[in-house]
Amino acid sequence: MKFAYTIIYVPDVAASLSFFEKAFGCRRRFLDDSGMYGELDTGATTLAFAVHEMGTFNYPGGHVEAHKSALPLGFEVAFVTDDVAQAHAHALQSGARELSPPSQKPWGQTVSYLRCPDGIMVELCTPLPE
Repeated sequence: MKFAYTIIYVPDVAASLSFFEKAFGCRRRFLDDSGMYGELDTGATTLAFAVHEMGTFNYPGGHVEAHKSALPLGFEVAFVTDDVAQAHAHALQSGARELSPPSQKPWGQTVSYLRCPDGIMVELCTPLPE
């Protein structure tokens, strides 16, 4: 078994791809012609977005739409960076909302939390100390 994808359902795939490109420097791998599915080039594991309608098609019981939830959902996407403060400020300038400013954790990492316009929670963190 190999972890291959994280697919997040969003209201506007192109907008989510553009936000992640601008805010976090990710590179778009592709957006399908229908605009219903797209991927970012994030390394060994793909970060992908699909419209909420695909979620409804795949499992008709429904799902929580992150952008409609007052609270962030119980998961996050994490990006490792050497400069959390700079990356955090850039994401805020790109349209993210601050959940928690950069802070030093007892285990030695600097970590911050943001909420993207589509409701996704993002952690920015320095590499774990060795």
